[in-house]
Amino acid sequence: MSSVAKITEISASSDKSFADAMDVGITRASKTLKNISGAWVNEMKVDVKDGKICSYRVNMKVTFVIDD
Repeated sequence: MSSVAKITEISASSDKSFADAMDVGITRASKTLKNISGAWVNEMKVDVKDGKICSYRVNMKVTFVIDD
């Protein structure tokens, strides 16, 4: 059995953690991308305000299998 996958890049953020930002991104992407099979994080970034982290951001490449 053969398959073809496509990769798209997304960015997601959370005020809780990097893990939550990844979850937010995958949850949202799965509303429009079917057959997501994996993702990897390209970049992680935090935004800082008054010396404290106020948000976490991840840039991810999401892989999804294209239907036949």
